[in-house]
Amino acid sequence: MNDLKIFIITGCAGSGKSTALDAFEDSGFYCVDNMPIALLPAFLGLPIQTDPEIAGFAFVMDSREKGFLTEYRSILNSIRADGYDFEIIYLEAAEEILMKRFSETRRQHPLSGEKTLLDGIRYEYNLLHDLRSAAARIIDTSHFNVHELKARIQSLARKNRNQSAMRIGILSFGFKYGIPMDANLVMDVRFLTNPYFVPDLRDLDGSNPAVRKFVLNNADCSKFLKHYLDMLDYLIPLYIKEGKAYLTIAFGCTGGRHRSVAIATELYEYLKKSGYKTGITHRDIEL
Repeated sequence: MNDLKIFIITGCAGSGKSTALDAFEDSGFYCVDNMPIALLPAFLGLPIQTDPEIAGFAFVMDSREKGFLTEYRSILNSIRADGYDFEIIYLEAAEEILMKRFSETRRQHPLSGEKTLLDGIRYEYNLLHDLRSAAARIIDTSHFNVHELKARIQSLARKNRNQSAMRIGILSFGFKYGIPMDANLVMDVRFLTNPYFVPDLRDLDGSNPAVRKFVLNNADCSKFLKHYLDMLDYLIPLYIKEGKAYLTIAFGCTGGRHRSVAIATELYEYLKKSGYKTGITHRDIEL
């Protein structure tokens, strides 16, 4: 686990810590909200680092936990001495913005108690003054909407892993059984020559080498794949930049057994070689 980056998200109540944590989780980080600081060393000793899918760790720690402000210095110094790489991200927002957010959500400020909301906000700000000074990164979320803040955090998360955390699902299907409702991009490949009308190929499917060769060696298919892959090479980084967690690309032919399967498999292999996290499903291959 010493090799994995740790982000500690803290700051003012209402500044967007939960949104930031969601963004880290969508980026493949193991996340814990309201993590007691005293438990951090023991947590980092767990064998969870063996999971290759974990990009790092993100913990929300703040003034809700009574011991946090008095113990964070000594505990963080201790884990740094043990070789852990961590960064404190401090989120804040202007008083009037925090007032508006609490009014809209109708939630009580955790430190207001018998005080007014504004007094609670100012009291917390004073409590967090030293912690703010210790932060490696301060983000003012006053003018961020939820999507903008998630994009900012996901951009930060991507810099700390070797590849995009966006999952790309490749799906083949048959139009006769309906268009998949969860697909983001749908491509109709019924313009390609159909192996179904070749007697030796009819009872096979698109995973068979003979069917794949028949579909992929077609001149129209070669031109299509070149243009389609060029388009995806342009689009996928934009989807990643936008902060999309999942992208489903579907290919449909008449029955979902020949052309769509062959094309979907070709794209799956292409994206996998490009380093993307990719899975493939042939929805109607057995129908």
